[in-house]
Parts: sequence; C-alpha cells; structure tokens
Amino acid sequence: MSKFHKPVMVNEVVNYLNLNPGKVIVDATMGTGGHSYAILERILPKGRLIGIDRDAESLAVSRERLREFNNSCDFVHGNFADIDSILEGLNIKKVDGVLFDLGISTFQLEDSSRGFSFQKEGPLDMRMDPDSYISAYDLINNLNEEEISTILWNFGQERWHNRIAHLLVQERQKRPIATTTELANIVMRSIPSRFRNKYYRMHPATRTFQAMRIAVNRELEILENALNKAISLLEKSARVAVISFHSLEDRVAKWAFRKASTEGLVDIITPKPQRPRIEEIESNPSSRSSKLRVAERI
Repeated sequence: MSKFHKPVMVNEVVNYLNLNPGKVIVDATMGTGGHSYAILERILPKGRLIGIDRDAESLAVSRERLREFNNSCDFVHGNFADIDSILEGLNIKKVDGVLFDLGISTFQLEDSSRGFSFQKEGPLDMRMDPDSYISAYDLINNLNEEEISTILWNFGQERWHNRIAHLLVQERQKRPIATTTELANIVMRSIPSRFRNKYYRMHPATRTFQAMRIAVNRELEILENALNKAISLLEKSARVAVISFHSLEDRVAKWAFRKASTEGLVDIITPKPQRPRIEEIESNPSSRSSKLRVAERI
C-alpha cells in the first residue's frame, strides 16, 4: 500500500493561491502532504504552513514526507471546523491562503481496517478520526429505517434508499451488520437486478458508503462552518480554495462563496469550477470527479 496519496490539481492550486515566499498558508486537510509539499516549495524562505488533519495516521505520514520543511510547518491533529481556535492557539490572526481538499484519500481507502471501502473486508467504521465517538456500525445498527433512508437520500442521493434501508433493518434483526462486505452485499440485493447494470460507472454500493461516511463525520455541516471561518481569517486579497469530489460538497462551497460575495466579503475567482486536465485524469483516474472553486478576500 502506498503511503502517499496522489494530490489532485496541484498546479492549479498553487497558481490560484498566488503563492510567494513569506506567505502563511493553511492546508486544512493535510492528509499525506501532497499539496502541502507543493505549497511549501513556493512559500519558502520565511513562509509558514499550518497543516490540519483529523486523521493522526495521515498526519504522521505527512510529518515524515515533509521532514525537510519541519521548521516551517505546523502539524495539527484537529478538525478544520476549529480553524479559528487552532490559529489563535498558534498566535496567528490572519493568513494568506486556505486550502480544503475534501473527500477520502487513497491512503485511507486502502487501509481495510478503516472501513471506508466496499472493495475490501473490514469493520464498519468510516471515522476520519478513529478517536471520535460514532462509527458507521453504530448508525447502521441503531438508527430506524426512516433515519437510514433519509441519510442515504440526503447524503448519497441514492435512488433505492427506501429499499436499502428496509433490507438493512431486516438483516440486522438476525445479527448485527459488522463489516463492509456485509453492507455492500445487502445494498446489491436491495437494488432490482434489472437496474444494477445502470451503475456501470461505479459499484452499486458507492452512494451508500458515501452517505454513511458523510453522516458519521458530519462532513457537510462542518464544511459550511469551516468555510465561513476561513473567509473571516483571510488577509485582504488572500484566497480560499476548495477541491470537492461530489455534488454535495461542491454545492456547499458554491453557496458559501456566493453568500460571502453578496455580503461584500469575497470576489469569486471561479464562476464555474475548475476541472482537472485530461492528462491528469488519464494518469490519476481518481481525479476525474474533482472540482476546484476559489474565492478572494476583498
């Protein structure tokens, strides 16, 4: 398993953030440090990067990857929802740029013990921070049918949300649903066979796993709050960039920027989201669904 997740749209990110030596930048989703490495190369000397991540294991990989930059980099195990208090604790009042690279990393997907992937047998976990309280197991085995159905529709836009929720509740009465493959198999059985081939671009369980992961980690709610805080922490002419991987995340970023624009706080730099180049998609297929939005503090 490769420790280093391949970052998406690196050139676009560093160009849009207007990076120069001496700037203070926040990588709010540091992961294994791909974007952070590219940012640090452009803000040194005298620049400073604050890297935040909920996943302590990913942060440890970043620390190793960026060891040559350690004197210019702060590694913070935390939630980007707390970006304001994190910066206050570092005695930083304003920053010159913030990056949010959303979604799940290849590093996390390939670790079956984390329970993010339906392609490998593992526990139903899906917590970005393994020390947090609620896991996918808890939601799947304790919420009622209507609550599960609502999650699958609201966070996964899953067409068969009612059928999947119904069968999940039936199956857990026999024994708890404990593994990723058990959940994936139940989803497969829930979808009428004549419709399964319509999911040719992705596994039928993709939307269910996305929905449960978002619910477990409260991703959309946290993102909206964090973007509002990030905008308030930007220096004049500083930028915030958001890379999203599905329409729900992109919608949150779009409306957060639009709201801030109407309030006279930012100019929207990307009226339509930037997409990866064809060459990048060919070399890194996981980038194909990514979108980049950027706003600049007025």
